[in-house]
Amino acid sequence: MLVASDEHSGRHAWAATEAQDLGNGLYRIPLPLPGDALHAVNVYAIVGPDGVDLIDSGMAIVAAREKLTASLARLGVNLGDIRNFFITHVHQDHYTLAVQLRTTLAGKISLGAGERVNLEAIRAAQAQRKLPGFIDMLPAMGAAGLADQVKTALAAGLGGPAAGLSWEDPDEWLADGTLLDLGQRTLRAIHTPGHTAGHVVFHDEASSLLFAGDHVLPRITPSIGFQPVITRTALADFLTSLQLMLKLPDSRLLPAHGPVSDSTHARVNELLDHHEARLAQLLQVASGGPVTALEAAEGIGWTRRMRKLADLDPMSQILAIGETAAHLEVLVARGQLVRRTSQQGIDTYTPPSPQPS
Repeated sequence: MLVASDEHSGRHAWAATEAQDLGNGLYRIPLPLPGDALHAVNVYAIVGPDGVDLIDSGMAIVAAREKLTASLARLGVNLGDIRNFFITHVHQDHYTLAVQLRTTLAGKISLGAGERVNLEAIRAAQAQRKLPGFIDMLPAMGAAGLADQVKTALAAGLGGPAAGLSWEDPDEWLADGTLLDLGQRTLRAIHTPGHTAGHVVFHDEASSLLFAGDHVLPRITPSIGFQPVITRTALADFLTSLQLMLKLPDSRLLPAHGPVSDSTHARVNELLDHHEARLAQLLQVASGGPVTALEAAEGIGWTRRMRKLADLDPMSQILAIGETAAHLEVLVARGQLVRRTSQQGIDTYTPPSPQPS
């Protein structure tokens, strides 16, 4: 689960650094996030004779814009030199600063084509035409009370720094496999749904680099399906996307949160093992009879400290319940559980009935 608030402070040294020189005109620039347990988001700057290309952009807040400006200046370039914003997915800490900067700069924004539905849903929620999917999903998961709590907070204007962000369309929707010729580098956009429906990673095969966004993180597990449009297949999609990474040559891992590490494959295998262990836990929790996603989430531990669900803040509870539902759906797809939906629209999960011999 992409929640890191109980990590030791020493583990966040990556977030407090200035631009890190990764060689051959490539730099990692951690940009601050407001009151966020993730501390920072890594933006990667590819600096060449014809300008700067960014992988992700940061969040549209003053502190992030100021640090990006100062970091680029130390590299001998400025915001006006940005040619492209290649965005891994539509979450606010990756996308919104690009949208803000585009109002005065010439840089072009490119985003995975699968994020189109999420952008439309974000704008619908912003216009109060529809609830975000990650809130709308909660009653079916047995967590209507949590949904009401979050809706009350939003109605009171406590939506946080996301409230005034701009969510315009990108200049280009990237299809799976699109090649991006940057002159001195070529990147390939690879569709990796799971964290969001339209998440992409950017693979520099010649340099053995993977700009992984939130798909593969070195120290925490990405949240699954936390997006405006909810799909039951989020975890199944994520596991398939992880397996896809193992079919590529192993590459240096350049994540959106956390330090650079040497092997994408090593971390992918750890993530696959983690989710198999979680699936086994939840199968055991559901073995005693029908459970909702909320009840199943209450039956396991969360974060490295194995905290109870009730001890998490409301947003972390939403993440936990949503991820639990995603795991339960994989168990349904594998035939290990059966999902039934009540007349009230609440999903419960139970082992399948024994077949008569």
